[in-house]
Amino acid sequence: MKLESELLHMQAAGRRSHGREPVRSSASFVTEASEPLPRHATEEIVRTELGNGVVVVSERIASIRSAAMGVWVRQGGAHEREEDAGVSHMLEHMVFKGTRKRSAAEIAIALERLGGSLDAYTTREHTAYQARVLDEHLGEAMDVVSDLVLAPRLEASDLDLEREVVLEEIAQVEDTPDDLVFELHAERFWQGHPYGRPILGTTETVSAMSADVLRGTHERSYTGANLVVAVAGNVHHDEVVERATALFGDVPRGVQVPCAEVPGESRRGFEAVDRASAQTHLVFATDVPGHGHLDRYAHILLSAALGGGMSSRLFQKIREAMGLCYSVFSFQSFYEARGVAGVYVGTRPASAKRAEGAVRDELDILAGQGLTEVEFEDIRRQVKGQIMLSLESPGARLHRLAASELHDEPFVGLDDLLGRIDAVTIEDTARVAREAYASDRHFTLALGPAVGATG
Repeated sequence: MKLESELLHMQAAGRRSHGREPVRSSASFVTEASEPLPRHATEEIVRTELGNGVVVVSERIASIRSAAMGVWVRQGGAHEREEDAGVSHMLEHMVFKGTRKRSAAEIAIALERLGGSLDAYTTREHTAYQARVLDEHLGEAMDVVSDLVLAPRLEASDLDLEREVVLEEIAQVEDTPDDLVFELHAERFWQGHPYGRPILGTTETVSAMSADVLRGTHERSYTGANLVVAVAGNVHHDEVVERATALFGDVPRGVQVPCAEVPGESRRGFEAVDRASAQTHLVFATDVPGHGHLDRYAHILLSAALGGGMSSRLFQKIREAMGLCYSVFSFQSFYEARGVAGVYVGTRPASAKRAEGAVRDELDILAGQGLTEVEFEDIRRQVKGQIMLSLESPGARLHRLAASELHDEPFVGLDDLLGRIDAVTIEDTARVAREAYASDRHFTLALGPAVGATG
């Protein structure tokens, strides 16, 4: 649950491993003709919307013998009432306790016996249920995942047991300072906005959560208008739509879950949280535009240059030249209403002030001078290479399909995506760096033995 950072697709936080041939029927619920999406020459991507609002999107990758599929629900931590914080994550857990057709043990073995895998995760803006199987077992995978999404039992006795599991998960974060520092930072940074609430919920909200709250959330949000079914692998779209229609065609349309309100001003400055530990953990972050803003691509390039790998400024300066840390990196998350970009570094308490000052110096240099010509060209090649290499994974392609639907954006094919990276100019990165990366725009939180701000 540490980060929801992304480069080209939404990454999962808090995954866990779990898992019949559906009745086939004609696609009589389809109200839009299946339509090819703009794509790279080697991409075979098609989108269909069922009559009840369920979106089905697939990419055929004929060169492999597997299929990755998932169902995404527009329901996450940012959509919860404060008193129900953590209900989306608890619901994700509870569906694995049993459905109307399968016990928890039957869910666990359903795909593992076929050599496949089943997992789920919750973010601030959606919940996902995913499976990976051989292509010949796609029907079983879609049946199992649809069963989890549509027919969980959500019994109070199961909740009493799973509540203890989630409380242990919360306790684990409390005992993992490089996770906890992000939780504490987000809470203070967003100043009461739902983006700052812990996805897991709190000990108090989880302890008080009822089965009725879970059922109400499921009834409101797990509806056609909020479901995206995505499949990538050695599949045929017509067959995927046929299966999806049989499994999801009778789901009520419902109402699409609204986006979170635009946050107010985010926090600036410095705060130290005193805690006994072997290291001091520091997170620096500033607010940036949301997912739909074109400056997202300039932010991706800047973040990669700042702390995206061994050649990045922060790694070379703070780890290699100064020897102040083992781990230092940049991150960014682009939510619907707003985004966040920042830096993490973990260092021994005696080095905390020096590390903090060094990060601030690098932020100010980036804001004041931007990227050099050579650095700009290198980082653009690096990011494009990472995108293309990542898309050799069916899982990454699956997330890319889902992301465009979850953000209600036109699908961006690989050629177009690379073109958007190429369209970013060095002047764009300089402007964005000036607007967002000066250290006085950041809120910095230090978690560890007592430290003070350097300025």
